[in-house]
Amino acid sequence: MFMKRSKYDIVINLICLLLLLGVTGYLAANWSSIPDKISGHYNTMGEVDRWGNKIELLVLAIIGWIMYIGITVLEHFPQAWNTGVTVTEENKARIYPILKKMLSTTKLLVVGVFAFLAINSALARALPIWFLPVFLVLMFGSIVFFVVRLIRAK
Repeated sequence: MFMKRSKYDIVINLICLLLLLGVTGYLAANWSSIPDKISGHYNTMGEVDRWGNKIELLVLAIIGWIMYIGITVLEHFPQAWNTGVTVTEENKARIYPILKKMLSTTKLLVVGVFAFLAINSALARALPIWFLPVFLVLMFGSIVFFVVRLIRAK
């Protein structure tokens, strides 16, 4: 089923691209000033518990790009989505747009996390204590929001 891209999807994709291009550009422009040893992993309190090579920043950026491309491709194949509700000819015009917005929102959150982690590590900062709770609330909150809309639309 072909679905026209909504303004929401266009804006989310634009923000994702800006984040990814921004991180890629930042790393390229500042590569020589980034310390050779950067934070590689954080504990639950946001403290560094493993140090790694600055090449790991490239891994974060590459994973961000891969996730963006993968989810973007997946958005074009609604028949592959695990909807949680039975999709019929009658309701797919209501169900698929909700799921596409949920995928777009998830994509933005994932890209945002990888972008934040790459920049935060490049700046050799500890992970803020608010990072994990805010990310989890945003991720699960958006999923719950869209699942409720999905159930109401079926």
